[in-house]
Amino acid sequence: MSTLKETVKPDQTLDARGMGCPMPLLKAKKAMEALGAGQVLEVLGTDPGSKNDFASWAGKTGNEYLGWEEPAAGQFKHYLRKKK
Repeated sequence: MSTLKETVKPDQTLDARGMGCPMPLLKAKKAMEALGAGQVLEVLGTDPGSKNDFASWAGKTGNEYLGWEEPAAGQFKHYLRKKK
């Protein structure tokens, strides 16, 4: 079984580790504005609440939340695709 990291190639990575809510989402929103349509943002984070925040935000904005991985305890990688 392949992982998201193996199937999704990020165009940009945002390091939001150590930031609490709502900073990872605000930083991701700004980073997404700089991406082209269809490009993928990888967000590194440590905020467990970000799993719901990114999915909800993507749904409200028309962007696509591709999912998340937890490569180490308390470390998250989220993948967002900018709407076309």
